[in-house]
Amino acid sequence: MSEDIYEISGVRYAHHHRRASENFLGGDPHDAPMPLDYFVWAIVGEHRNLVLDTGFDEAMGRKRQREFLRSPRDGLVAIGVDPAKVGDVIISHIHYDHAGNHDLFPSATFNLQDREMAFCTGRCMCHPQLRRSFEEGDVSAMIRRLFEGRVRFHDGAGEIAPGVTVHHVGGHTAGLQVVRVKTARGWVVLAADASHFYANFEQMRAYPTVYNVGDMLKGFATVKRLANSPQHVIPGHDPLVLQRYPAPQPGLEGIAVRLDVAPRD
Repeated sequence: MSEDIYEISGVRYAHHHRRASENFLGGDPHDAPMPLDYFVWAIVGEHRNLVLDTGFDEAMGRKRQREFLRSPRDGLVAIGVDPAKVGDVIISHIHYDHAGNHDLFPSATFNLQDREMAFCTGRCMCHPQLRRSFEEGDVSAMIRRLFEGRVRFHDGAGEIAPGVTVHHVGGHTAGLQVVRVKTARGWVVLAADASHFYANFEQMRAYPTVYNVGDMLKGFATVKRLANSPQHVIPGHDPLVLQRYPAPQPGLEGIAVRLDVAPRD
């Protein structure tokens, strides 16, 4: 079956001020401000809409001391995506900023890696340093969906729909996956936390929240191999994404960007 062609939008819903030294394993000698943006990602095709990651809500933003800008639901609706009608949600990994908003997609099947569920329900969670980015409520919500018949597991590479595939890279968590999408400009890879910033994969410098450094570094090479070019790799938290890509429509500047079109530079 031939691949479908998709549009991709990133919806920014939260922000966090931090320094460059916090974004690279071993720090950074040029310790300038280097904030994080938080996104959910809409993959829109002729026959189906999919979403990558579900973000967190306002209460979690307060708990984690993140600046909450808007609900992911409102952002998706603003670009024409009704969460109630989304058939597939892809969860890159189950960290709090990627797997919250438990009731947002009532009709969806949730796609994740076998290894991620094993990781966040197994012995690794005995260690506070490994579980600090997970929330019990997010893990429990995924288990509830499992017993409702709404979870589809993948072991390595898998096809979600024609033109949309997932690929295990690990590194940041044991079961982290990235998403490869066929667009009018070629294969785009939504890297999620395989690379928080452009600088991580461009400079081969690991992010400090990491389960396996070797897998994270190999993951940088994997996302570049899966994409048509390095310009087709979209990092998970970089504010530069908003600068490099246009808004999907007037009035959404700073809120959402179109990623299936060529970047500005």
